[in-house]
Amino acid sequence: MDKVNLAIQVLPFSDKEDKYTIIDKAIAIIANSGLKHIVCPFETVVEGTYDEVMEVVQDIKHSCLMAGADDLIINMKLHAKKNGDALIDDKLEKYS
Repeated sequence: MDKVNLAIQVLPFSDKEDKYTIIDKAIAIIANSGLKHIVCPFETVVEGTYDEVMEVVQDIKHSCLMAGADDLIINMKLHAKKNGDALIDDKLEKYS
């Protein structure tokens, strides 16, 4: 299966819970997924098959709502290739 990159930005809204506590839960789900990922200031980029990264999104949605988000916006940017893998390292190698 070809790998994709998915940039995930979680924007929780809650009257009771701190938004960064909820965002930390989302990042923990990504870290515990076993998928390659990079945490950035505005989003986290995850690398895996389409099904793997979409399962992570589903887990994030559920976990953030259970953690106290009253409303939740998840912005996503997907990079896929017709032939082969879309890899994080391919995007960053010239900056290393």
